[in-house]
Amino acid sequence: MPDFSLEESLGLSTSAVIIGVDEVGRGPLAGPVTAAAVFVDRQKITLDLSTKIDDSKKISQKKRAAISKQIEGMAIIGIGWASSGEIDQLNILEATMIAMQRAVLSLRKQTIFDPDYILIDGNKVPSFDFPSKAIVRGDEKSLSIAAASIVAKSKRDAFMTSLSKLYPCYGWEKNAGYGTREHLVAIERNGITAHHRRSFKPIANYL
Repeated sequence: MPDFSLEESLGLSTSAVIIGVDEVGRGPLAGPVTAAAVFVDRQKITLDLSTKIDDSKKISQKKRAAISKQIEGMAIIGIGWASSGEIDQLNILEATMIAMQRAVLSLRKQTIFDPDYILIDGNKVPSFDFPSKAIVRGDEKSLSIAAASIVAKSKRDAFMTSLSKLYPCYGWEKNAGYGTREHLVAIERNGITAHHRRSFKPIANYL
C-alpha cells in the first residue's frame, strides 16, 4: 500500500507542498490522455481515507469514483488533458508530458503556494520549474501519486462515459476507449470518430 514514506524522505517540513502527478489513457484507441496533480495535506488527511488510497488499477470503478470524491473534498487538485488530435500530432509521450504540465498549472491557479516538490509516476519528468522526481511504479509507493492516479482515472472514465452518449455504438462507457474486441468490431462496422487516435496502429491500419 502507498504511504508518505517517499514524501518524508525528501527531508522537507510536514507543511511542504508536495504534489503527486499521474496520468491515465496512454493506451486507448480513442479519447484524451488525462493527468491529475494532487496536493494531499499530510497534516489533514484522515486515517480512513489514507487507508483507502491505492494504485487506481487495483480498485473497482465504483469504489474508485467514491474515493476520488473524498480526495476532491480535502485535497487541491489540477486536471490536465491532451486531446486525441494532439496525441496524433505530437506522439503519446509528448502529449502525456503536456497533460501533466497542464495539470500542475491548473493546480497552481488554485493556490497561492508554489510546489516545494513534484513526484511523478513513471520514468520521465516533464519540464517543470520546480524540484521534481520521476518514480517508477510511483502509484504503488507514494500516497500523493496514488491519489493522483485515482482522480485521473475517475475523471477520464467519467468523460468517456459522457462521450459514449454521443457515440453509443463503441462501448466507451465500459471500455474507456481501449481496444477491446467490442470496440474493434464497432470500428469495422461504423468507422472512426473525431475522438479516435489515427496514429495508433489499429486505427492507422483501418484507414
